[in-house]
Amino acid sequence: MEVKVIGSHNRVAGIPGSSAQEAFREAKKTLVVGVRKSKEFQTCKPSAHYQLPLSTSCPGKCQYCYLHTTLGKKPYLRIYVNIEEILQMAQKYIDERLPETTVFEGAATSDPLAVEHFTGNLAKAISFFGKNKKSFFRFVTKFTNVDSLLDIEHNNRTRFRFSINTPFIISNYEHGTPPLEERLKAVTKVAQAHFPIGFIIGPIITHPQWEKEYESLFITLQQVVMPHVKNGMALELITHRFTPRAKKNILDIFPNTNLPMNEVDRKVKYGQFGYIKYVYPEEEMNVIHEKFQEFKDKYLSNVKIEYFI
Repeated sequence: MEVKVIGSHNRVAGIPGSSAQEAFREAKKTLVVGVRKSKEFQTCKPSAHYQLPLSTSCPGKCQYCYLHTTLGKKPYLRIYVNIEEILQMAQKYIDERLPETTVFEGAATSDPLAVEHFTGNLAKAISFFGKNKKSFFRFVTKFTNVDSLLDIEHNNRTRFRFSINTPFIISNYEHGTPPLEERLKAVTKVAQAHFPIGFIIGPIITHPQWEKEYESLFITLQQVVMPHVKNGMALELITHRFTPRAKKNILDIFPNTNLPMNEVDRKVKYGQFGYIKYVYPEEEMNVIHEKFQEFKDKYLSNVKIEYFI
């Protein structure tokens, strides 16, 4: 393993690779350790008021990842060592919004659980928010190394969310991530530790068997997860979308992909920061929404859908 000292964690040169595919794979094996100097937190709609920057990127190699837009073709991993300063800044944002409760998202540009064995940042964040009555913390993961977090006194102020999908989507597009069965085993541990839990089902991708496969996913959640839920559960539903830049990078990195990215089949929408993205047209979105509402009502009747986009 080669270790280098560099001038900035924002500008990393020298990641090898004679092709976009090789450079992407090398970047996913590159870990940069640094100090986050910026004192500003980005907003985070629709899930929270602010992002909590614990890390950037993740070792997963999901073809559809929205970070293909923002991190480009060499999405190396960054972890931040000044967690105490980051949490002090979070306290400032909390104080500014009093007496309202401030919600922070810990996985807006990363999967922090994937690097938790290096950082311990999630453990510190969960403990911090557990002691702060005017805050709420949420993060999402595809990974399963949850054991170090189970005994933390979270006081119901951290929602531990898992990104899940059908086995078809996971096996075809979510490379380098645990299978659904392993994720649900981790969910069971987290639920038994009395964390509020949640699921992001996304990206929802339509294909000839999509209704049957997503209904099967809901049945699995009903049978495998719900018996262990002790402190509430929520759903976030995100349909597949892509930007022009993401499509270009995806095709360079995964030239044989069969992700549905034909602009003719999509509707143009403008993102939070003004960029163009292609989403399913309104009629198709309505069909997807109706089917997922039907599945939720039938199999998870007491669970709240926080949003559908």
